[in-house]
Amino acid sequence: MPKPVEVTTPSDREVVVTRTFDAPAKLVWDAHTRPELIRRWLIGQPGWSMPYCVVDLRVGGKYRYVWRNEADGAEFGSHGEHLEIERHARLVTTEWMDGLDGQPIDHANPLEVGDPSVNTLTLVESGGRTTLTMSMVFPSAEARDMAVGSGMSDGMAMSYDMLDGVLGSQTVG
Repeated sequence: MPKPVEVTTPSDREVVVTRTFDAPAKLVWDAHTRPELIRRWLIGQPGWSMPYCVVDLRVGGKYRYVWRNEADGAEFGSHGEHLEIERHARLVTTEWMDGLDGQPIDHANPLEVGDPSVNTLTLVESGGRTTLTMSMVFPSAEARDMAVGSGMSDGMAMSYDMLDGVLGSQTVG
C-alpha cells in the first residue's frame, strides 16, 4: 500500500515534501546518489524512463538526469551542482530544468538559464525507518507555482512508491 507524501508550501518560493521509508538512512541515501539505483525509481509516471543519469558525488560535482517518454520520445532534464554533502543525512544541490518547453535537449551539455532552485534533502533515521524531507527553494514565486502546477507532487509520490520496492531489494553494505 502506498505511503502518503506530505507536501507543504511554507513560503511563496518553497515546497517541502516529506515521506517515510521502512529502510535505514544509508539505503535511502544510496538510492538518491547511485545512478544504477536512481534509474530504477526516479521515473514518475508509467511510460517514462531515465536514459541518462550521471552523478559526481562531491562538493562542486555535477549531476544530470534525463527522462524520456517512451511513447513519443519527448525528453526533459534536470541538472545541477552538489553544494553540501553529509553522507546518509543531508545533500544540498542546485537544480535547473531543461526541455520543459518541448525543445530538444543535450544530454551531456545542459542549458543553465536563469537562477536555479536550491534543494535540500534531509534523512533522519529512527528505529530502522527513515524520514526524508526535500525542501525546494525556487528562484521566484512564479517558478514555484509552475513546478507545483506541473504535477510534480504526483510524480514524486509515484517515484517514492517505486523507491519502496528498490529499497526492499537492497541490503546495507
